[in-house]
Amino acid sequence: MQKTQLRGVLLLLAVAFIWGSSFVAQSAGTEGGVEPFTFNGIRTLMGAAVLLPFILIRDLMHNRRCGAPAPETRRAANRKLLISGGLLGVILCAASNFQQFAFLDSTAGKISFITAFYMLFVPLFGLVLGKRVRAITWGCVVLGTVGLYFLCIGPNDLSSINRGDLLTLICAVIYAVHILMIEKFAPEVDSIKLSCVQFFVSGTISCVLMFIFETPSASAIGSNIVSILYAGIMSCGFAYTFQIVGQKYTESTVASLLMCMESVFGVLCSAVLLHERLSAHETLGCVIMFAAIILSQVGDQLLDRIKHRRTA
Repeated sequence: MQKTQLRGVLLLLAVAFIWGSSFVAQSAGTEGGVEPFTFNGIRTLMGAAVLLPFILIRDLMHNRRCGAPAPETRRAANRKLLISGGLLGVILCAASNFQQFAFLDSTAGKISFITAFYMLFVPLFGLVLGKRVRAITWGCVVLGTVGLYFLCIGPNDLSSINRGDLLTLICAVIYAVHILMIEKFAPEVDSIKLSCVQFFVSGTISCVLMFIFETPSASAIGSNIVSILYAGIMSCGFAYTFQIVGQKYTESTVASLLMCMESVFGVLCSAVLLHERLSAHETLGCVIMFAAIILSQVGDQLLDRIKHRRTA
């Protein structure tokens, strides 16, 4: 049975849409004077705070309906949850902060393009771990990379690599590890609790680093509160949670391909909401990316039909 299912595809496309639209919030926070550790610390703790009431109410209703689990079962589940959530939180903290620092030196288009290289790193790392990647999926990854290039890098934007680009490349490597770790942990523990724990760990580490290396400004935070709220509630509270749930039903390489659609949705949101016109190369990039996504979902069926016809 093919692991990738429709529910996973739809959830991960929702993730890509939210991430794409929240890219503006991250850039606005940096331009508004909110330092990287401060921005990420507040928004990830906000993501945990959004999920916590839902978890408490859901568990209370479940216990009333089905009874509380045995103490030994609960302790074993909590131990696994804390270990996996803690590890994911450390990884998420590193990836998100490398990306946020990149905004200080690089452009949003280049950052979105280089970040999406996790689409390439996921299958490469998967090979090291002994995971087989289908030939059609490799083709979609290459096609998606070409689409991202046309979408995010303009003809006049081929400047020399700067510190922000290097930080973003490190971010892409770490996000690839994050995707693979979620594929491992998500089927074993409660998805929403896992998401909440990773936010709490990531936010706590960022806040500690904030007080050590930065000088939080209440006025800067207040003037950018809308950007922080959107990044915290939507990008963290909802999108990362959807990612964990969606990856239960989606193979990791296909998941990375779906989620890198954030660049496409970011451009489309700017066109619709900010009335920014798409250039010819941006339109071509969007078309190629959508073609890669569709091919990743129907490619196997097409190959099977071709083989069946040849056999017949």
